[in-house]
Amino acid sequence: MRILIAPDKFKGSLTAAEAAAAIAEGALRVYPEAVASQFPIADGGEGTLEAAVAAGYEERLNAVVGPILKPVGAAWAIRKISDGGATTAVIETAQASGLAHMEPTPANALRAHSYGCGQLIAAALDAGAIEIVLGLGGSAMTDAGSGALRALGLKPLDSAGNVVPLGGGSLAEVVALDTSGLDPRLSAVSFRIAVDVQNPLFGSTGAAHVFGPQKGADDEAVELLDAGLRNWASLLREATGRDVNVPGAGAAGGFPASFLAFSNARLESGFALVAGLTGLAGQLDSADLVITGEGSMDSQSLTGKAPIALADAARERGIPVIVVAGRILVTPEDLAAHGVVAAAQLLDVAPSPEDAVAHAAKYLAWATTQVLEGA
Repeated sequence: MRILIAPDKFKGSLTAAEAAAAIAEGALRVYPEAVASQFPIADGGEGTLEAAVAAGYEERLNAVVGPILKPVGAAWAIRKISDGGATTAVIETAQASGLAHMEPTPANALRAHSYGCGQLIAAALDAGAIEIVLGLGGSAMTDAGSGALRALGLKPLDSAGNVVPLGGGSLAEVVALDTSGLDPRLSAVSFRIAVDVQNPLFGSTGAAHVFGPQKGADDEAVELLDAGLRNWASLLREATGRDVNVPGAGAAGGFPASFLAFSNARLESGFALVAGLTGLAGQLDSADLVITGEGSMDSQSLTGKAPIALADAARERGIPVIVVAGRILVTPEDLAAHGVVAAAQLLDVAPSPEDAVAHAAKYLAWATTQVLEGA
């Protein structure tokens, strides 16, 4: 039997790779002769880099400017396609400009920026990348990617001709864009941006109003950020003729907007992008059983997040799927509709949620054993 073990991360307790190892341990207790392939997955957010590295990309580390000017170490990855194809780099916005690097307060929500992401893009370009995959999620900023473009040579100017401070809170002050120093390589590289939301850049369902409060923005900060995003979109339209207030542009604090304007960028479904990037289809084609999971299997999971998207792909091939999750908040019927034949949740086998987190790998292996023996 060939078992494909392909979980997403168990947020707050296990990375996708750690979860895969624990599930493999449990699966091999039941089927010791099986060939168990561990293949971490992601839906384009946090965990995308880990999935790429697990699939053979070379991980690199750069010191960059964090979202509130403190230096941080940020990982990214690159791989040269052996058949002469593009040199592809993978960058997660959270690595350089993630919420984990700052305290979510109104002041920080206004000053947070994506400059460090631009530094990673510059590093990828220096390494020869002609295709860059941007994984969005867990970001601290609401600056429409303006900070990243500033790291690549753009100068946003106020009415006095001065460069405005970094951060989304300053975007409303910008009256002109000096593009004379913008890195010319932006016009040659292909950006593939993983997006799993449909929020526009600004407005009541835009980046500031929907995601700003998660980053510390109060009502006043939300309005300031939204005004800045509106102004930035207008300036981008004047400079490039492109309307960037499109579905998906509001992801990661509006990060895609600046690249939709100034580069050859396209928005793509996160899971499909990462699956193609890592060769997941080939892994599926040789599998007899798929085991997947994530921290919380809930209603959002059913809208195309990685484990359910994987289950759908397995169902199309006639491969049964088993789910092991931290908690399962959907019905067996919901899961069965996606080809899931059995499921178990971690919190059912742990003495307490706290113990489940502290000993997540142990309990995940145990839960996998139980669900396979009962399936």
